[in-house]
Amino acid sequence: MTGHLVTISIIGLLAGFLFSMPIAGPISILITSNALKGRLKYCNLLTVGAAIADFIYVLIAVYGITNLFSAYKSIIPYILGIGAILVFYVGFRIVRTKFDLDHIDEEQKLADKQDNKHKGAIYTGFMLNFLNPTLFFGWLISSFIALSFAASLGFNTGGLSTVVDQSLDQIEKIEGGITERPKIPSYLQFDTLKMLKKENRVSRHVKVIPDNHFLTSLFYAVFLAVGSIMWFFLLTVTLVRFRLKININIINWLVRAMGVFLCFFALYFAYTAIKMLL
Repeated sequence: MTGHLVTISIIGLLAGFLFSMPIAGPISILITSNALKGRLKYCNLLTVGAAIADFIYVLIAVYGITNLFSAYKSIIPYILGIGAILVFYVGFRIVRTKFDLDHIDEEQKLADKQDNKHKGAIYTGFMLNFLNPTLFFGWLISSFIALSFAASLGFNTGGLSTVVDQSLDQIEKIEGGITERPKIPSYLQFDTLKMLKKENRVSRHVKVIPDNHFLTSLFYAVFLAVGSIMWFFLLTVTLVRFRLKININIINWLVRAMGVFLCFFALYFAYTAIKMLL
């Protein structure tokens, strides 16, 4: 048992680190924009909050609680609507941001001494991710790819790859073409998923022990969240350290552009919510 828990922990750590890299989501943009301002502590707290939401979604996805999806699907439009409002508010505040690089370090030292400046950072990070239902599908597909690939190489995933595969099948049946599947990168197109499904079904003889399944899922979800935290910590430290070498006008432009991008994310969430309700 210990052997496969170590394996599943390493897989989760790598999956969380690698699949968090694309800077294309609301939380990534928020962390990047604040890191360019030098707000190291605030970004780290945002990361922890976002990772808590990731942990919840991943645990539900890999544990195979697909019977909850029918009820969850009905409230997705409302979650998207609330998320759209929050993301637009955050994006609007970022767009209005303007700072002087000559005094940013002095301002940041003062801000770091005032806990109220960071109050709500964990909550903001958590809500931004939790109110983004596409994360459930994204982490489910990402976990399927990571676990199936590991299983195809002969690693013992404790049957978790089989459970995730079955969860994908069941959710596809529940969806019935109503809920739009999230888009995945070009290098992970449907042909890749079909190939991994084929490889994974070869190993479906792996028995999932009920008593150990929750523990296996828990280890995977925890270490995936840790992997995500590691990536964002690394990104934040790198941006904070090298931001002083970037022209102030470029930083202001980048931060505002990210704010605008967040507003477009909010509009897309709102459009998707209205489309699903109609």
